[in-house]
Amino acid sequence: MATGDTQGLDRSAIEDIVRRAVYDFMPDVQLGRTADAALSPVPRLVVNISARHIHLNREAMDVLFGPGSELTVQKDLYQEGAFAAEETLAVFGPRKQVIANVRVLGPLRDYNQVELAFTDARFLGIDAPVRLSGNVSNTPGCFLVGPHGGLELTEGVIRAARHVHMSPSEADYYGVKAGDLMRLVVDSEQGGTLEGLICRVSDAEKLEVHLDTDEGNALDLVHARKVYVEK
Repeated sequence: MATGDTQGLDRSAIEDIVRRAVYDFMPDVQLGRTADAALSPVPRLVVNISARHIHLNREAMDVLFGPGSELTVQKDLYQEGAFAAEETLAVFGPRKQVIANVRVLGPLRDYNQVELAFTDARFLGIDAPVRLSGNVSNTPGCFLVGPHGGLELTEGVIRAARHVHMSPSEADYYGVKAGDLMRLVVDSEQGGTLEGLICRVSDAEKLEVHLDTDEGNALDLVHARKVYVEK
């Protein structure tokens, strides 16, 4: 970079440019926050598309799959303890349209929640709000059908707010805290930037971005050359 190119930039801005350039070309290199900081490893970022799915409580599980039934693990997910179950349900909306074979995720929770992409919700005729998982108050409902019975949910249908899971040490690396917003940059043939990733921070979480199918497909995430998050 010529001397004239850095005029008007303070030291932190220059460091950020250099750090980003090094990360782009050497993503596994050890990077420090500033020239005077101790070097720390770049956290390993995982970005996953979270397809439509359902969370159930114990009472709903009993109604839909039978009293005392348990979820069967099909595949462990990236976050510790979470898994995709063998069990699926049919979801009916007010237009009498149905989406069959919607996967249930475990373990069981203390609330019921159906997470849909915008395209799914529109197909079912449900005006699903964008919410963080667990925030189902004053949301629309739907009708679920399982092998043992049906259940009408009076609330619980959401479009999941895009978010990033991270541990406290990973949050320290990026200089963020729970509830802060970050952006995801995707380099692909149809790449781009998604703003407003909500930081979810706890000791039980690992660095992972969750997008829905509409978002992931729009950015051609499957064919991404590289991805990164930043404030």
